[in-house]
Amino acid sequence: MMDCDLCLKAPWIIPVEPRGQVLYDHAVLIRDGRIAALLPQAAAPAAAHTIDLPGHVLLPGLVNAHTHAAMTLFRGLADDLPLAQWLNEHIWPAEGRHVNGDFARDGSALAALEMIRGGTTCFADMYFFADETARVATSAGLRAAIGLVVIDVPTAWARDPEEYLSRGIALCDRWRHDPLITPMLAPHAPYSVSDDTLTQIRVRADELDIALHMHIHETAGEITQSLHSHGVRPLARLDRLGLVHANLMAVHMTQLTTDEIALCAERGVSVVHCPESNLKIAAGICPVTALTRAGVNVALGTDGAASNNDLDMFGEMRTAALIAKGTSGDATAVPAAVALEMATLNGARALGLCDDIGSLVVGKSADLIAVDLGAPSTQPVYDPLSQLIYAASRDQVTHVWVAGRPLLRDRQVLTLDETAIIGRAAAWRDKIRASDHGGLS
Repeated sequence: MMDCDLCLKAPWIIPVEPRGQVLYDHAVLIRDGRIAALLPQAAAPAAAHTIDLPGHVLLPGLVNAHTHAAMTLFRGLADDLPLAQWLNEHIWPAEGRHVNGDFARDGSALAALEMIRGGTTCFADMYFFADETARVATSAGLRAAIGLVVIDVPTAWARDPEEYLSRGIALCDRWRHDPLITPMLAPHAPYSVSDDTLTQIRVRADELDIALHMHIHETAGEITQSLHSHGVRPLARLDRLGLVHANLMAVHMTQLTTDEIALCAERGVSVVHCPESNLKIAAGICPVTALTRAGVNVALGTDGAASNNDLDMFGEMRTAALIAKGTSGDATAVPAAVALEMATLNGARALGLCDDIGSLVVGKSADLIAVDLGAPSTQPVYDPLSQLIYAASRDQVTHVWVAGRPLLRDRQVLTLDETAIIGRAAAWRDKIRASDHGGLS
């Protein structure tokens, strides 16, 4: 008989590995924060604690492979605008007026609250005052890949590229041994970081053996600008600088040629698809079908709540599947099992964490969620995997665990003060609205 701390029983378990598998009337046994066994309920031994979840499906926690957590406080600030206008006329000026450590802390807490409620157990972030986001994540019990931003323009976080790098390396040293935090270097984008700075970033990333998290080929305008300024497309420029490799997380990638897709496949680049943000700012559509057929690892991200406007990975899975079908003219493109894999195991691969999270496999960390399929909108259940992608919503997530620790129980967040977090968000709204001379509704 196997000793375990927790036994979770459900009519359906989707382990993600192998792809498309559904286990019926099984149990997950958890010991010391790790998955000890998956076996039929009838064979499950006694546990210190057993939770029966009738009508539920158990699956790995979702991995949001690209966001800007603190920007939840800019949600709805400036909508329905092209990317350049949105950034230059609204977001960057607002950041200059308001972003500081308190902003990062309170915005990240709001994001953590939203993500836990929506079944996200790990997120890859890119924002200023990353220490605050890391502290919020660990306090909430979430995993986070913390991107240490580098950009050529001064902000409240740093004055110049040298200071961005020095502060980022210090943060990396501070957090790299934390069990929930994975530091990454996060150069903002090819158009906002010079060749000299990118070269320094490559050297530092190689020395530290950490990943690079970067917006690349987000819009057609970015390509035109690069051709004018550098004589080559952004990806070719990055390749010339030695940055196109297996530790690169290339976010957005809506503008790709066949040769660029082949290069990503050859070098082991991970692409992070943010379908709803790209649609909202009319940036373009990532060619997911061509990328996956070429063997490129494609993960999913929400982007920040200022451009999406939510951190809903269920929405991203459904949108990614539907866009792929519509753009390819192939109803079999990105089937439900692949969409779920993009939001779990592929995200873990992109972050270098697939040996520990992303699927329900014996020995991996017990990062998993329970989704109630008993709602009218997900009845009847012929295929729980299809219901998750095409019918379920994040509001049906009832339980969340990270390393066996419960973060959400019966839809109640256990690790954060929801009332206080929402109150601070409202205070920031009032402050931001007042400073913008009442121009916001």
